Amino acid sequence: QVQLVESGGGLVQAGGSLRLSCAGSGIIFTFNTMGWYRQAPGKQRELVAAITSGGGTNYAWSVKGRFTASRDNDQSTLYLQMNSLKPEDTAVYYCNTAPSTYYPWGQGTQVTVSS
Repeated sequence: QVQLVESGGGLVQAGGSLRLSCAGSGIIFTFNTMGWYRQAPGKQRELVAAITSGGGTNYAWSVKGRFTASRDNDQSTLYLQMNSLKPEDTAVYYCNTAPSTYYPWGQGTQVTVSS
């Protein structure tokens, strides 16, 4: 059974940092390009970071230079280091394959940045 479980969210002040994790099970994690997505209230879900199986990364302009995606293929785990957080980063964060999503969405992890 495919399962993606996100964790690490929380409440942080602007300028702070958080590190998100995504644990995948039941999927061929190693060969997939994986992505971090977020959905803010009233907005569509958007892809903010993608990382290839070899570690190559690509970021949305809104997070470039502040967010860093990484992965541990042996542990089937994806990470997102988020620095210099802004109130506009407030959203529920999810992981999935990228740019096309192949698996059911997990429950996500809430990130709230206060000003």
